[in-house]
Amino acid sequence: MQLLYNAKIYTLDAESPLAQAVLIDAGRIAALGDAHTLQQDYPQIRQKLNLGGRAVIPGLVDAHIHLQHYALGLQKVNCETNSRQECLQHVAARAQFTPPGEWILGHGWNQNRWPDGFGSAAELDQVAPASPVYLTAKSLHAAWANTQALRLAGIDRETADPPGGKIDRDEHGNPNGILFENAMRLVENAIPAPGMMAIAQALQQAFPVLWTLGITSVHDFDRKECFSALQSLHQQGQLPLRVLKSLPLESLGHAVALGLRSGFGDDFLRIGSLKAFADGALGPRTAAMLQPYETEPENRGMLLLDGEEIYEHGRIAVQNGLSLAVHAIGDRANHEVLNAFAQLRAYEQEHGLPKLRHRIEHVQLLHPKDASRLAENQILASMQPIHAPSDLHMADQFWGDRARLAYAWRTQLDYGARLVFGSDAPVESPNPFLGIHAAVTRQRLDGSPGPQGWYPEQRLSLTEALQAYTCGPAYAAGWEHQQGKLSPGYFADLVVLSQDIFQTPLEQIPHIRSLATMIGGRWVFQEPDAF
Repeated sequence: MQLLYNAKIYTLDAESPLAQAVLIDAGRIAALGDAHTLQQDYPQIRQKLNLGGRAVIPGLVDAHIHLQHYALGLQKVNCETNSRQECLQHVAARAQFTPPGEWILGHGWNQNRWPDGFGSAAELDQVAPASPVYLTAKSLHAAWANTQALRLAGIDRETADPPGGKIDRDEHGNPNGILFENAMRLVENAIPAPGMMAIAQALQQAFPVLWTLGITSVHDFDRKECFSALQSLHQQGQLPLRVLKSLPLESLGHAVALGLRSGFGDDFLRIGSLKAFADGALGPRTAAMLQPYETEPENRGMLLLDGEEIYEHGRIAVQNGLSLAVHAIGDRANHEVLNAFAQLRAYEQEHGLPKLRHRIEHVQLLHPKDASRLAENQILASMQPIHAPSDLHMADQFWGDRARLAYAWRTQLDYGARLVFGSDAPVESPNPFLGIHAAVTRQRLDGSPGPQGWYPEQRLSLTEALQAYTCGPAYAAGWEHQQGKLSPGYFADLVVLSQDIFQTPLEQIPHIRSLATMIGGRWVFQEPDAF
């Protein structure tokens, strides 16, 4: 047994919200209260640690991360720049140290931030003439490739757009280096895939970064290669982070054949939902819209799956105990997904099936008539508040007045939907304190767009935001009786904060960091001289 005392412990348990000390045994919370009483009641305590009056909260959960992409992305060229020229300079610098013929990979560009917009294959050819180059956009829904990469992928003037994708072209019909949605896979299939060992090694390097952010658990939305690496690490006793692992929709048949069900696994690795994509993203204007984008009267985005298709996949899934998690950003995509989930709920009831914990990933824009439907059908609102400050100018520009119901956390909470927050890393930083700041202020770090924030009626309280990073994800994972709070019987997953988040001015929340992070009763991270 170990006793942590002289602390201000925010349990997020409504019955006993504050404690001064916590007793931990066998990786779980044994008791909370004051140090004197706990020492009297448990004379067998062997370890004691004075936390020096620090604030403690439950371990934070990133409920939407691309773990493999994030881990490998730590090794990629940083393309999140203020200009296209700066991005090209970063590629040129990497090219100087890259052997001829080896791929140069990068991530993070956003043409909406660049005064001169999208780049071209020719520009990449100039700065990296000896290597194929492939740079994914911040949204992960577009990519920029050079001529050598296009050639290796077999993309030329005669190549047709794949279903659900688009190869952008110049005025002569030749591919110009920009790829949207499923067209990205043409190049990705030509890139030598990292082996399982390489992915596992990258994950091991990424875990400590997440611990420093107070993250003790994630919901991962990468594919089978990541799942294999996670299983390998787990078998070796080297998975020190709790993972809810989604499966791609195309694996539905395999999952059914194997009898896999949502919730299968243990306290560190379990199966979540089947992940499907209903549309694209706001940045490349491929999110599926009921009405055109404000600046493009012919563009309503790309609907990748309609409601009937989602329902047909979902019907097979729920028959076999698998929940759905559907990516939906535009108001049309969300409308189609909500139609499908309404049908699925009726199907579950008609056939005596359990109500599975289905979720919509992102829920970035809703039509007013659809705003209440997640709550009505008990669909989890899996949202990423850090997107709002990044996207607010784009949302105003491309969605206009419709943006009133963009990133509408308060609306969802008031209707009774359960919020489940994450980051979508590497699209955004996985730092949950940036997400909490966005949720409670609706502001960028510089205070823009103003003191009240962007559509301030959608702001959350600090407790509500924290619950969406703890209790909400725990419920989504089926861990609500073990995770998300600091209560007896729950996982001993906790974070010692550098500042008391409930006493810190809102503008200072992004500067909060973890001094120490515990998972399952073991300190996985401690700053030197933390206590």
